[in-house]
Amino acid sequence: MSAKKGNIKIANYTDWMSQLPSELWTIPLFKLAIPGSHDSVSYDLDASSAIIEPDNLKRFSWIYCLRRIVRTWGMTQEYNITMQLEAGVRYFDLRIARKRNDHHPTRLYFYHGLYTSTDVETVLREIHAWTVAHPKEVIILAFSNFNGFEKNIKDKLHNHLIGFIKTMFGSKLVPPGIPTLQNCWDQGKNVIVSYDYPANYHPEMWKKITYYYANSMDRAQVKSKISEALGKEKTSNYFFVCGLNMTLPADHRILIYILRLCDSFPNVIRRGLPKLLKWLKQQSGVNIVASDLATRKDFVSTVVELNSALMKP
Repeated sequence: MSAKKGNIKIANYTDWMSQLPSELWTIPLFKLAIPGSHDSVSYDLDASSAIIEPDNLKRFSWIYCLRRIVRTWGMTQEYNITMQLEAGVRYFDLRIARKRNDHHPTRLYFYHGLYTSTDVETVLREIHAWTVAHPKEVIILAFSNFNGFEKNIKDKLHNHLIGFIKTMFGSKLVPPGIPTLQNCWDQGKNVIVSYDYPANYHPEMWKKITYYYANSMDRAQVKSKISEALGKEKTSNYFFVCGLNMTLPADHRILIYILRLCDSFPNVIRRGLPKLLKWLKQQSGVNIVASDLATRKDFVSTVVELNSALMKP
């Protein structure tokens, strides 16, 4: 992927951070526009697993064709994590779950309606390999939701996952503070981990990153929510996410969509994303922008180009 737009010239979005103009290297990452993916591992949903959301469909998990429908409408990304990284995505929305009655006591998966086929540790190893090969690209991993972390085992599961993260990424973990590209590069660190669970005894973990989204399939509401977020976060000194993603209804209205047998969630996004990107180009003050189908043409380049507004005339 290549582009030449405005004041920012990027030859290849696989390494776009290292190609930014030097005057952006010392700007806090909270102020840079960073492309991200929503429900980042949903490309890997397993139609043979149980339905874990929405709640009103759980009891119908035994119906295979329904699980296939949940997969069709739950898959928000087309390509795997490495391909997303190669395309320039730098923020990852990682929703964690433990399968009920799994004989492996600490094995975890990602989920969005269904569990993924691939476990969390396998995907994190894949991410780690990429960060080693691209030391100047700073990525943000946001762990959240933690479905199936029952009261009697949740501390054990959190400690295991955090321990794995710390062991896997080690000295590459960026500690909480006010990071810039330059100081990350100087320290040889390029992985920021946000963990949405009290982890004060693990100083490497960053607190939750607020994710603003419209909870609607209406593009006008998506724009309104992002506009509201940009106003609220104008003086913020921390990361925040503007979700370009549309959200299916959690009640009976979901049938309007999932009963379209010749349609799918990715198709809905393909029809609406170009219009949202056209609107996004006119916005300022964004930080992380997360989208469904984050590898689609123009998403990453549109977000990265927003950084030209930070440059001196």
